[in-house]
Amino acid sequence: MLRTILGIGAIALLGLFALKVAFGLFGVLFALFFVLLGWTLRIAIVGAVIYLILRLFMPDTAKSIEEKFK
Repeated sequence: MLRTILGIGAIALLGLFALKVAFGLFGVLFALFFVLLGWTLRIAIVGAVIYLILRLFMPDTAKSIEEKFK
């Protein structure tokens, strides 16, 4: 009886430890994801502004760039 209770307690502690490790890693992964997402959005905004400026002041150049990506 005592051995069963200690066994269940040990398994519960191992499970709690595994959950803590798993959620700790997920926290780091989510933080990394949001940092990369922020960089991506900044780069996309800068690219869009540059393209808009090209489109307004040099439409031929913007059209040739657009054709290269098609």
